[in-house]
Order: sequence, then structure tokens, then C-alpha cells
Amino acid sequence: MSAVRPASALPKLFVKSVNLPLPADFKITDALRRDGIAFVRDGEGMVAAGEALKLRAEGPGRIAHLEQQWRDACELAEVTDVTSNNGRGLVAFGSIAFDDQSAAESVLVVPKRILGVRNGRAWLTEIDITDVELAPVTNSAWLAEWVETWPKQEPVHLKSGELSEEGFEAAVAEALSQLGAGYLEKVVLARDIVGVVGPNWDPRTAIGRLAKRYPSCWTYWVNGRFGASPELLIRVDHKRFSARVLAGTAGRGTDPDVDRAISSALMASPKNKVEHAIAVESLVSALDPFCDEIVADAQPFSLALPNVWHLASDVQGILSSDSSVLDLAEALHPTAAVAGTPRQDALALIRKLEPFDRGTYAGPVGWIGADGDGEWVIGLRGAAISGETIVAHAGCGIVPGSNPAAELAETELKFQPIRHALA
Repeated sequence: MSAVRPASALPKLFVKSVNLPLPADFKITDALRRDGIAFVRDGEGMVAAGEALKLRAEGPGRIAHLEQQWRDACELAEVTDVTSNNGRGLVAFGSIAFDDQSAAESVLVVPKRILGVRNGRAWLTEIDITDVELAPVTNSAWLAEWVETWPKQEPVHLKSGELSEEGFEAAVAEALSQLGAGYLEKVVLARDIVGVVGPNWDPRTAIGRLAKRYPSCWTYWVNGRFGASPELLIRVDHKRFSARVLAGTAGRGTDPDVDRAISSALMASPKNKVEHAIAVESLVSALDPFCDEIVADAQPFSLALPNVWHLASDVQGILSSDSSVLDLAEALHPTAAVAGTPRQDALALIRKLEPFDRGTYAGPVGWIGADGDGEWVIGLRGAAISGETIVAHAGCGIVPGSNPAAELAETELKFQPIRHALA
């Protein structure tokens, strides 16, 4: 387990934000940088470049360790900004390992430059360890610097990784036998697919495809992990919070009538309704100690994505304390939607049945501001790059009534976004 980085070892950061003129035809994904970061949805969000500071943690307590380092860094920083709007000023982007026992590093990265767009308005933030000067910015100046031509992406072929299709079905069958023993309500099992990329492979084409095809998802790119997640772990904005729970999945139909029938069947499925209820109850229970008010949808709704239907529920409320978005993320992670319940029993079974380290797959990924506000999703529907290897994971919730072949088919549905992005 890593120790908290002492405040004395942190540099003082100088931060300045200015408004930008926003061209009518501008797309924020056009501004993705090669050394970049992204967190965008519905054409808005933030992209960033460079690295002014990187905070690291691992093992149990890693989220709390990162949060403490972030508070220390914020106390030292000198911030100049014309507004207090969400996402302005000092911001860090993070990617958190799924498991306490993971070898993967959890990080918060403070970029050197952030370009943000929200509600039709744009801003630029500069961050450095020396004082920075921001001259008046024109369209031609910042567009010329941020928007560049991406290299052509060579197709990436993904094949079974450490857990084969047959191995996954066997793992599901073993999980069902454990569920039958009575101590587990649900466990989420994943399998992996892997590919090889060149030493200078550029993920921006894949990220752009994900953002275009899945605009209602949160397209993310932090510390080597990228994807388009449909699942909001937690958002905090001036003591108001929201989250979205997804559990229960079915493939889309090509005919409109068939598609509607699939959605209706998903809503009526006892197996999927049980799985979803477990996930919602787990999230509400974890958030309740932090809240003055918390409200969850009385019934789930069908969320349509291009490739799948999901059962979804939104949870909203008001915080009772000065807890940051990372404090809430620590309380929530891992949710029943990506681990199972009871949590520790589910994690023990995942470690037993999955032959790989999930790394940052299904871990929190997002951003936090100096005021503790921010937005974090679950790192799904994407891949991680390490050297010349790219690894993607997809998982399914296993409850009584699950079928190994059907769960395998569901993983293929969930692999569709990344396969399409890399084609």
C-alpha cells in the first residue's frame, strides 16, 4: 500500500483560466491531443494536454490517498479565474484501479492545458509550476494550436486473452454453483480480449469514433485507458449529486417492432429486475450516510444505446457534508453493478475465477475540481494500452437464473463499441 505523498513534496501550481471565442462548427473531439486527456459527452466536456503534476496511489485506501494529495495540492495552488463555474480553474483527471490487490497504478493527472466547453461556452486553463501569462485569445490562435491532423489508424484485431470463451462459460457455471450455496446474491464476471498495436499507435481515431457513435455516453481518455461509458458513478455540483445505475442488458433489434419487444421483455425479465434492484439498493445504501436527501427512480427505465438496451435507474440527492466527489467514489466503488454483493464475497470469487488483473477496467475514471466537485464514470466499454498491447474487458452480472451461453453472448454485445472503434 502506498503512503500519502507529503504536502512538502508537492510543487506550487499556478493556474489561470480565460474565456474563449467558440466557432459555430467547433467539435471538442477535434481538439484531442496526442499526449492528451478527454472527458466529453454530447459534444461538451474537457480535453487536455501535457502534465503539470501526477499524483499516484495503490492498494487499499488508494482513492482516499489520492483525495488527500489533491487537497494538499489545491491548498498550495494559486488560481486566477474569472468565474467559479464547474470545471474551471484547477482540475485533475483520474483513473482508479478496480481492485485493492491490483498491480495497476491509480492516478490523478493535472494537465498543463485544458480546453473546456459547456453550455455553448468555451474556456482555456493553463497550469504550471511557474507563473503563467495568458494573452488575449483569438479563434485563429487557439484553433491553430489545438486542432491537428491525426495519423491514419491501422485496424486492430482483438482475440481472446487469458480467459477463453469456453473458460468464461465454465467460470459462470462455477459462479452459479456458489450463488446456489446461499452466501452470494450476485457476482460480476468479466473476460478479456487482446490485440497488438505499433509503438507509436495513436488512439484518437478510436476515441473520436466512440464519441460520435455513443454521444450520450461519457467518452473518456485518461492514463492509457479510453472508452465510452454509459454508467455515471457519481457527479457532484455544488453539493448536489447524481448517479446512474445500469444492470440488465439485451441486444438491439434491427426491426423497430422487434426492438420494442426486446425492450419490453427486458423490463419484464425477473432475472434482470432482480439484478438491477440489487445494484440500485447497494448504491443508495453506500450514499445514504453522506446525504440530507436521496431519491432513486421508483422503477428502472429502458436506456437505448446503438448496440444494446440497458435497465437504468437515476439516483439524485443533496449532500449533508463537504464530502468531495472522490469521497463518494471511494464509498461507492466497487458497485454491485461491476463487482456483486455482498461486496467482499463477490470480490473474493472474482479473484478466484478471473485469471487476470482487471487493472483500471470497471474502476472509476473522471475528473475533480479544486472545490471537490467533479464527475466520475465506471471505466467500461473501452480498452487500456500498455506498450504495444491493447486489452479490453467486458463483464456480466451473474444471479440465480443466469445462463452461461447467454452471459457469453452479452459480453460480445458489450465488446461491440471497442471492436467498432478499432476496426
